[in-house]
Amino acid sequence: MLEPSAYGRGDTSFQAAGGESGLRRLVDDFYRAMDQRPDSAHIRAMHPRDLTESRDKLTRFLCGWLGGPSLYREKYGPISIPQSHRHLVIGAAERDAWLACMADALAQQPFAEDFKAYLLRALSVPAERCRNQD
Repeated sequence: MLEPSAYGRGDTSFQAAGGESGLRRLVDDFYRAMDQRPDSAHIRAMHPRDLTESRDKLTRFLCGWLGGPSLYREKYGPISIPQSHRHLVIGAAERDAWLACMADALAQQPFAEDFKAYLLRALSVPAERCRNQD
């Protein structure tokens, strides 16, 4: 277990998540939660029926965001999370549903408990930045 303050430095968060393969598992569990949670139906409807590209984009984004390789940029180019979501209506309910799916997915991972808490807190920042409705 790392000191909580060590997360977010260099590639420590990427490594704590198990690298790209660990993040792929997290993302698979995240979208599984989105498919299963009744309170997430409205955000699931914002996604394409086939989640292959959505899964790939989120995994690649998380890799770079957590200090690993910039896989998203390599394949899709630069990203601004708020800009790429501005066409969607995202309020507090949508933000909270997204974070609830991520909390469910994190609960299923073999990550250290302090890293799970750190990551959910860290992800609340871009989730809030995507909110474009009061």
